[in-house]
Amino acid sequence: MLNCSEIDISLRVLSESRKGIEIRVEKREGESEMEKGPTTMSMSVRGEMEKLSVEQLKAVKEQTDLEVNLLNDSLNNIRTATTRLELTSSALHDLSLRPSGKKMLVPLTASLYVPGTLQDPDQVLVDVGTGYFIEKNMPQAKDYCDRKISLLKSNFEQLVEISSKKKSISDEAGLVLQAKLKQMAPTSQ
Repeated sequence: MLNCSEIDISLRVLSESRKGIEIRVEKREGESEMEKGPTTMSMSVRGEMEKLSVEQLKAVKEQTDLEVNLLNDSLNNIRTATTRLELTSSALHDLSLRPSGKKMLVPLTASLYVPGTLQDPDQVLVDVGTGYFIEKNMPQAKDYCDRKISLLKSNFEQLVEISSKKKSISDEAGLVLQAKLKQMAPTSQ
């Protein structure tokens, strides 16, 4: 997991003919929080942005806005998956409390249920993706869900951090762009 002091955001102008801008988030090696604080980082990003043309700034703003939207979509997907896994974990707990031979409705799809009988409440099939199922006992299945939930929460935290940094770059690009456009506008007297 990356922490805030290990992330550096940098700008680099690609070829002038393409007028492309690349924004990347990279892990910073061997530098502590004391050596590079958030104000130094934002000042260096702003300094790099001030060197860019209006077209390049527009491209940076559009690209970072797109990346922020994609990251937010990913965050929503992770949030949904985490909720579903938490519901699954709860359902496993409820299932483990039921006796063998209990009559119940078994979901085949989200809206289709068929009657069934619980044979062994300690054995379950776990969907591990792409149509593969693994038979596990109840503690193993609960452990699987808990590990997946913790992995998703860790990924969620990392994406939130990256998304906020990308959002600050987008905001900074917008401010620099507005300032440049204001300078270029003819002053009325």
